[in-house]
Amino acid sequence: MRSSALARHLIALVTTLLAVVALIVGFVSPASAYPPDPPSPAESAQQLAGLTVAPPGSSSGYSRDRFPHWSPAEGSCNTREMVLVRDGSGVSTGADCYPTAGSWYSVYDQVWIEEPSDVSVDHMVPLANAWRSGASSWTEDRREDFANDLARGQLIAVTASSNSSKGDSDPSEWRPPNQNWWCYYARHWTDVKYDWDLTITSAEKTALQEMLATC
Repeated sequence: MRSSALARHLIALVTTLLAVVALIVGFVSPASAYPPDPPSPAESAQQLAGLTVAPPGSSSGYSRDRFPHWSPAEGSCNTREMVLVRDGSGVSTGADCYPTAGSWYSVYDQVWIEEPSDVSVDHMVPLANAWRSGASSWTEDRREDFANDLARGQLIAVTASSNSSKGDSDPSEWRPPNQNWWCYYARHWTDVKYDWDLTITSAEKTALQEMLATC
């Protein structure tokens, strides 16, 4: 019995020491959830039915600068850094919150990323798409809120190649190569468009319906 108690005491001591080391070196996070869970498939279908279908608006006047992004978020972290910490596994950061180590799984293409600088943070509904869907009439403050939205699945860490391939495409033009994630992609996309009162095209709605059918 004394051996077991001693062993438990040593394990607890080692665990405590490791925690102290982690605090000294920098914040360490375990693998955490990807963006907040989207609504259920049934609720997403209701949201989709409630969206306004309209032709895309003009891209005239659009610039990423019209959507101030990676704004200060929490402590010393900006929005991008918050996403990297949230979506990564075993993430450690320096005093400035930028990750110094960790790994990230890109659900779009099922690829692990080992270098923080290689991670791309995707806007689920691209800024240019949002501009054409109604954001062109917003105030700059509202566009900044949209570009830094951590409350729903608008931001996600993925590979740079998948983010580049997606560009400003909607689901009728681009879908994640990982078909197992189509259900989540459609639910996140629909939720963002619904919560921000953005329009969708007819082709976009059809594509979202097809993807929700995979749930």
